[in-house]
Amino acid sequence: MVDPLVDPLVVQPSDGLAENGGDPWSGRLRSAMMVVAVAAVGYVALMLWAGWRDVLAASLRAGAGVIAGMLALSLLNYVLRCVRWNHYLHRLDAPVPWAISARIYFAGFALTTTPGKLGELFRGLLLKPHGVPLMASTAAFFAERAIDLLTIVLMCGMVFRLYPVATPLVLVCGGVVVASILAVQSPRWIHAIDRWAGRQHFRWAHTLSHLCSLVLNFRRCFDLPTISYALLLGIVAWGAEALGFHWLLLALGYSPPLAMSVFIYSFAMLAGGVSFLPGGIGGSELVMVGLLVWQGVAEPVAVSATLITRLATLWFAVALGALALFGQRRALC
Repeated sequence: MVDPLVDPLVVQPSDGLAENGGDPWSGRLRSAMMVVAVAAVGYVALMLWAGWRDVLAASLRAGAGVIAGMLALSLLNYVLRCVRWNHYLHRLDAPVPWAISARIYFAGFALTTTPGKLGELFRGLLLKPHGVPLMASTAAFFAERAIDLLTIVLMCGMVFRLYPVATPLVLVCGGVVVASILAVQSPRWIHAIDRWAGRQHFRWAHTLSHLCSLVLNFRRCFDLPTISYALLLGIVAWGAEALGFHWLLLALGYSPPLAMSVFIYSFAMLAGGVSFLPGGIGGSELVMVGLLVWQGVAEPVAVSATLITRLATLWFAVALGALALFGQRRALC
């Protein structure tokens, strides 16, 4: 098998951009702005449905201190995930100085409003000049997605008895992630597929061989010490945002059990993720509003809590990502 970290025949996304004379920044930024516009329209519609005056009044009750605290907890989430990302790069023998790695990691958030957050693969192009092969950055990206999904499933699973209807989705998502991690623990079948692909002359055989290399790199992120460390960071990171959500509900005059707040936040994130909508936009919001109303929260307050939470988590990340991406672009000029 070719070395997956140095194989010069791996198709590079930047090559296609160069051939077409395209700007690797502008197309992605235009797509991100379109998502922002669509989300804004959706949020306005949600506010009109619940009564925009009541939603605004509920939002003002939250107070600047609570919102600032939520932003701080979200920032903790991003920093811990960045630490985990840097650890993956070290595991893949592609270390990058911390300042550069952090700036590029945060820059990826500018493109997080894509289906499955696939826009964050753009980090690979930014890391490439620093000696990080695309195979390594792509493996780190998929490892991060898998651990995030497993973390959210665990957070849901600890309290999904509070909402039995969620059981099938939680179990299916958890089963898929666990099965995938267990499947890559034995590399024999991966090597067998790679050897078979090497004997074929189909055009897609070469792609299959590189996919095997990607899976083998992905596997390196899932030894027991690494997965334990990654899960710990993930639970603290996502738990911080769930805690911020609970804090907000208290400020809005509702006192649900902490376990219920954690479940509502986690299940909304899970539903948004599996919907494969850009950034989970639409799916997460509707599930969060629905679960809050189910818990007896007034519709305007439920909409207010949902919009504030999404602004303090998803859109705060996008804003920080845009700033980091601007800084990265200036550094390359």
